[in-house]
Amino acid sequence: MDAENRVIINVGGIRHETYKATLKKIPATRLSRLTEALANYDPVLNEYFFDRHPGVFSQVLNYYRSGKLHYPTDVCGPLFEEELEFWGLDANQVEPCCWMTYTQHRDTQQTLAVLDRLDLDTEKPSDEDVARKFGIEEEYFSGNIPFWKRLQPKIWALFDEPYSSKAAKIVAGMSVFFIVISILSFCLKTHPHMRVPHIRNVTVHISPNITTWTLDKERTEAHGAFFYIECVCNAWFTFEFIIRFIVSPNKFDFLRAPVNIIDFVATMSFYIDYMLGKLNFNNADILEFFSIIRILRLFKLTRHSPGLKILIHTFKASAKELTLLIFFLVLGIVIFASLVYYAERIQDNPQNDFTSIPVGLWWAIVTMTTVGYGDMVPKTYVGMFVGALCALAGVLTIALPVPVIVSNFAMVYSHSQARARLPKKRRRVLPVEALRAGPPIPSHGKGPGGTGPPVNRRMNAIKHQNHPIKDRDNNINKIDMRMGGNPGPETLSM
Repeated sequence: MDAENRVIINVGGIRHETYKATLKKIPATRLSRLTEALANYDPVLNEYFFDRHPGVFSQVLNYYRSGKLHYPTDVCGPLFEEELEFWGLDANQVEPCCWMTYTQHRDTQQTLAVLDRLDLDTEKPSDEDVARKFGIEEEYFSGNIPFWKRLQPKIWALFDEPYSSKAAKIVAGMSVFFIVISILSFCLKTHPHMRVPHIRNVTVHISPNITTWTLDKERTEAHGAFFYIECVCNAWFTFEFIIRFIVSPNKFDFLRAPVNIIDFVATMSFYIDYMLGKLNFNNADILEFFSIIRILRLFKLTRHSPGLKILIHTFKASAKELTLLIFFLVLGIVIFASLVYYAERIQDNPQNDFTSIPVGLWWAIVTMTTVGYGDMVPKTYVGMFVGALCALAGVLTIALPVPVIVSNFAMVYSHSQARARLPKKRRRVLPVEALRAGPPIPSHGKGPGGTGPPVNRRMNAIKHQNHPIKDRDNNINKIDMRMGGNPGPETLSM
């Protein structure tokens, strides 16, 4: 009969009815192995009960019927994956029309993982988090923390966690102040009004009997005040670096951090410059050139600015798009440099600026990046046509990857703002208890002859209002006949 081939599945309070043959279409899954011996089968209601998400199960059952798995837009991605895993289905079978929407949660999870690594928290970490970071969890819970282990996290928070206390904010402000002063000193000492001429006496022989002298400006040097400013700034940088290294929870991770490498190299460049100056190293221009490393101290501001961290990560996340942009720019530069070189040679052009293809490369770079210095311009009609194509190609080449980079920045920034508003302490949910065995049922629920273990069935839904009394009695009679009891409505005890 048709009724015997149908099966009723109750998922989260919503009843679904389908054919048993439909559930056999996808073998080795939970629904394909339904039997009446399962604990979640209710013989009274003749249904299987699962305390799972009913919205996802609608798509799961539709997958058995049509062979196409669609993603419900009102369900979070991890919940959908968890439900598919429970029903024994593969999440990779989602239809292409829903794949982009379904995989958005994976990008979100990757972004949140990156934000965790960037350490953008602006709140004071808990004592338990600090103990976990320094590997003293056992001492923390036992209450036997040595003096240095108690002092080390406090000093570390003072220099590395600007938002942990007011004192840490003061230290962070001092660090930013010295960075700004050091950069300003580095820039201002190159100004002509901030430099002191190095003058020497030169003897001049006017005639064999007449000798005079004159002053000659050999070179200029930075004012002496800048040296003392650099000494004070680098004294602070040295003190800060040493303290942060001593109290860091992991010395190896501290030394390989890019910001710390920049800080170390910039600080050492000052001492090397000072020692070479004491050794009367004559080539001062080379010393000043290598002192440009100190300008990299600007990257130290990333420790105090979450926005800079997000911006740097955006460029890392957009590495493929940036690589593609550079590739097409190089391709266009070489092509248009070659074209404009030969285009300017077609007609008589005595004022030709493009004497070679390498010279044309500079013109192609300036044109494709829409800078246009005007130092080199094509003067023939063919060259002007090539220049117009070069400008259009540059606009299109640069404009295409930019929205992807902007989208990556907006996504990371929006997630960081939402993450900052989340409560740090979430309410814990207790794990689901195992299915308990129901109370013993009357004698007709035992095996033949009234003996044997009681049948583990869910009997508390007898009074379901959707089932008439007649159907209920018929169901009880069928159960009694199958279990060896006497049929009849008198077996029902209300």
